[in-house]
Amino acid sequence: MDILTIGEVLIDLTQTGKDARGIPQFAANPGGAPANLAVAAARLGAQTAFIGKVGVDAFGRYLKEVLAENKVDVSGMAVDADHPTTMAVVSVDATGERDFSFYRSANADVMLCKEDISEGALKAAKIVHFGSVSLTADPSRTATLDAAARAKKLGAVITYDPNYRANLWKNKEEAIAQMKAPLPLVDILKVSDEELPLLTGTTDCESGTAQLAQNGIRLIFVTLGANGVFYRFGEKTGHVAGVPCKVGDTNGAGDTFFGAALSKLCMEELDTLTVDKLEGILAFANKAASITTSRHGAIPAMPTLAEVEG
Repeated sequence: MDILTIGEVLIDLTQTGKDARGIPQFAANPGGAPANLAVAAARLGAQTAFIGKVGVDAFGRYLKEVLAENKVDVSGMAVDADHPTTMAVVSVDATGERDFSFYRSANADVMLCKEDISEGALKAAKIVHFGSVSLTADPSRTATLDAAARAKKLGAVITYDPNYRANLWKNKEEAIAQMKAPLPLVDILKVSDEELPLLTGTTDCESGTAQLAQNGIRLIFVTLGANGVFYRFGEKTGHVAGVPCKVGDTNGAGDTFFGAALSKLCMEELDTLTVDKLEGILAFANKAASITTSRHGAIPAMPTLAEVEG
């Protein structure tokens, strides 16, 4: 297995417009950052698996079907008989930027337990990936951190996206503390230009990533929206330009970028990776993210390998 992702899978109720009476219309799209990343990487040729928890309901069955249809191994997905599948309402403004409202205080994704993540699944993966949404509450917080620590001991590359969603946390201070907690376990980190100052206190990519690298993180990406990506690889830093596009919406763009990058990095050894090779991988990832951004939805918008290479 190239990439195992752990965390939330949920229904994004995404606004599609208004009817004649002015009532908002929504489409039920599959979402959740780790699930999105698993699909993005699978569409680009990687072998991926996803572990998360859904309810015994139509949405839960639908999410499992969508991942399986996209060639993501869902044999490790857990089902919770007592809690419904998680939902998020995603409103998109005129520029394509998103606003999230979550319905998950006692929902299935938060109920992921240590016992739901098998040793066999962790042992089989070259890369084990997670995000910060599963760190907002227990039992999923403990389960996720435990899985990352176990996977690290087993020799997996640990990748992390501290995707900040303000309304999932009691306050910003708690969010920052919990988002920082896994950093010493991480080999490859992706942060957005909005998350960098949360974790480091600076908007400067050079000094911010130097600070993060002190945790032992070997490769750091700072995504800059339309401006592409800044990277730090050991002592080396650089920038790879973005690919211009007409924005449909930005939902899933970061997950596509990281999934695309990991779909290539899973075939490399960090010890022997060159800067030229890395910049080629990041150009590929920027193009994939641009294609997703030009369309609507997250998973439905993600490109195939032929589209990115075409």
